[in-house]
Amino acid sequence: MSSRGIFHLYHSVWHLIICYIIPSSHFDRLGCKLKGSDSELIGVENLGDVLIGAVLPMHIDIDYPEVSYKEPPQRGVCKMFTFEYFHHFQVLQFALDEINRNIDLLPNVTLGFHVFDTCSGLQLELDATLRLLTGQNQSIPNYSCQEKPPLPVIIGHSVSTVSILMAYILGLYKYPQISHFSTSSLLSDRTHFPSFFRTVPNDVFQSQGLAKLVLHFGWTWVGLVAVNDDYGELGIQAVKKDILSAGACIAFTEYIMTNLLNNNVLHLAKIIKDSTAKAVVVFSTVSDLVPLLDEMVKLNVSGKIFIASESWSTIKMLLVEKYTPLLSGLIGFSFHSSTIPRFQQYLNSVNPFSALGQAWVKIFWENTFGCKFFNQNMVNNPWDNSSKLCTGNEDLKSLQSSVNDVSNLRSAYSLYTAIYLIAKALHDLQTCQDGRGPFYNGSCTDYKSVKPWQLLYYIQNVHLRLSNGREVFFDKNGDPPAIYDIVNWQLGADGMMHHVKVPTSVCSESCPSGFRRLVVRGAPICCFQCVPCPPGEISNQTDSIDCTKCPRDEWPNHNKDKCLPKLIEFLSYEETLGGTLAAISATSAIIPVSIFGLFIRYKTTPIVRANNYSLSCVLLVSLTLCFLCSLVFIGYPQPKKCLLRQATFGIAFGLCVSCILAKTFMVVFAFMASKPGSSLRKWANPRVSYTIIAFCSLLQLLLCICWLSLYPPFTEYNTRTEPGLIIIECNENSPIAFWCMLGYLGFLATFSFLVAFLARHLPDNFNEAKYITFSMLAFLSVWVSFIPASLSARGKYIVAMEVFAILSSSWALVVFMFVPKCFIILFRPNMNSKQHLMGRPVG
Repeated sequence: MSSRGIFHLYHSVWHLIICYIIPSSHFDRLGCKLKGSDSELIGVENLGDVLIGAVLPMHIDIDYPEVSYKEPPQRGVCKMFTFEYFHHFQVLQFALDEINRNIDLLPNVTLGFHVFDTCSGLQLELDATLRLLTGQNQSIPNYSCQEKPPLPVIIGHSVSTVSILMAYILGLYKYPQISHFSTSSLLSDRTHFPSFFRTVPNDVFQSQGLAKLVLHFGWTWVGLVAVNDDYGELGIQAVKKDILSAGACIAFTEYIMTNLLNNNVLHLAKIIKDSTAKAVVVFSTVSDLVPLLDEMVKLNVSGKIFIASESWSTIKMLLVEKYTPLLSGLIGFSFHSSTIPRFQQYLNSVNPFSALGQAWVKIFWENTFGCKFFNQNMVNNPWDNSSKLCTGNEDLKSLQSSVNDVSNLRSAYSLYTAIYLIAKALHDLQTCQDGRGPFYNGSCTDYKSVKPWQLLYYIQNVHLRLSNGREVFFDKNGDPPAIYDIVNWQLGADGMMHHVKVPTSVCSESCPSGFRRLVVRGAPICCFQCVPCPPGEISNQTDSIDCTKCPRDEWPNHNKDKCLPKLIEFLSYEETLGGTLAAISATSAIIPVSIFGLFIRYKTTPIVRANNYSLSCVLLVSLTLCFLCSLVFIGYPQPKKCLLRQATFGIAFGLCVSCILAKTFMVVFAFMASKPGSSLRKWANPRVSYTIIAFCSLLQLLLCICWLSLYPPFTEYNTRTEPGLIIIECNENSPIAFWCMLGYLGFLATFSFLVAFLARHLPDNFNEAKYITFSMLAFLSVWVSFIPASLSARGKYIVAMEVFAILSSSWALVVFMFVPKCFIILFRPNMNSKQHLMGRPVG
């Protein structure tokens, strides 16, 4: 049947189930009270802040009693308890305990679980999943009444057919489902299964690999056997296609008919025995395969090489003596094996009386130690006295068998991976920042109110590095990177079969995420080097040929496997540096205003009149503007702010330095004009000083107008200066105009300094030329130091340095030009006299 036909079949089945067989029960009047008796589905719950639902078969088969239609149908009896699936339950508990103890992953959040044993039965698998969705002890479609912590994700199922059925339901509500065992390629269809993920590879890769494995050994006459479900049919058809396209031939293609009461295993066993094909590819689950193996053992089938799919290639229950002649030499694909640190000690510490899931632990204990726990049935019914009683004190550490062998975990490690992926997705959800979230208007959510569809977003985008160094993530179809082991079943010295991993043979190891392949000149294509992605680029899959460049506003993370938003930087009022400079600027502006008020009050005193009261007032106003203009440099660099801030600074300081230059000339002219018959008397007129101020300030104003007209500054998002950072700054557009403006200020200050320096020895007790000299020397020192410092700084620190230079140079002028005068006015009033200024003794 085609994949389209299978999809239509599933849709039809679920339409009948939901619309006709099971009545709707999503009515408000029902509340959380569901009528009906609770069934005996075995489950275990361990509460936490967030629950993880899991459907894990502890058994691999179930016997359903015959239905008489005279009484309610009885629950099936689970059988074939397996140690491997018991390991799954222990891995679940161990992983969650490990995560809950981890202070770096989901701190202050406790993960719990709710697990059902489904015995690999379709009916129980569906029942368990619907119970998890309902939140009650009944399975009612389209009904949810969770009175417990949120349960936003389900792990399961182990069989592809059941996973497909449940993925249809869970996909309707965007409810994330992660399987650690289902490999059918149908599940990669995002149109039908938008919320399905898995931690095992898609069967497409396995089918191609099995075909290549068959052809590698030169087996051109091959038999094919598969179970008649989605897993088997799709997998074996892909193998068949690749084998035929390579020129090999198919001896037979047969299916294990699980829908028949006694299957068709006897018929299949005879076909395999009678066929001349020595190589047989088997795509099946172990529960469906065991009856066929038993029939082949009865028929004494031998001389066959079985090529196994991953579902049964490493099942330890088949490593028994009766299957040795049949399966010795088997070769197959398996999930990548790994170890879980400290899991051995955890498993050996299990106690049947204190552990969660005591019913399962006691079955495990009885099978392991060959004993029986005492119960009431032993009193009421005859009991085989040859069986010893279990005490619960038996020592698991003393065993050296498959019971506690965790050296090569495969499907259990896939479950371990799934749990950590969920925890990492919840961690990413919990660390979301408001305004940068993935939901409406950049919003976030938290674990207390998380909805399944919200967690689905984070699971799709999760990226995790496991303890063994392997990187795990999901592609657009919900599939992880495909990694397999090739295993061989060999007869050991102890007479038992063992799973042996075939050693790898590669020219170059795979390149991890964050690296790309670099072809070695003259070497085969399989030989290459792994080189890190260049700055600004990432690769998020193994063996990438090329790296992908991050968008302009994003930057690679440390591992170069994910693009993260760049941090934004500018000198803001909220940060310490910007806030401090703004506070200093605003506070400093009060000082010249206060001095201005002081001069107005004492404007008739000799010291104020001698220093040109009008010029001093203009200078104080300009100094106030100089302090305040630094505020324009702090805060978000808006276009208007960028356009005006340098011009504001240039004009304010142009006025300030022009006033000092005028003061300098007036001091010299006043002294020269005091000589008898001096022709400079006319230059000592106050109008000359105003003319100097107006002329010098006008030149600076014209320079700024030309700059703003021809090359206006603008806001720029600088992504070049520092990796991983967006510096929002003002681009001056014309560096020449900026340095011309600053150079003009330097020219005025230098000229004023030279004139004042030459006039520093004028014979006055209060010679203002000395203070002008010091003030201009300090002014020039600040701005000369700014030039090399600004060239070595970057980003907001350039702006901070310019603000610091503005404040420093302004304070230099205030201190040298006005502090001595204020000191005399306030604290030495006897010196505020004409006699003292003229150098005469004060009587």
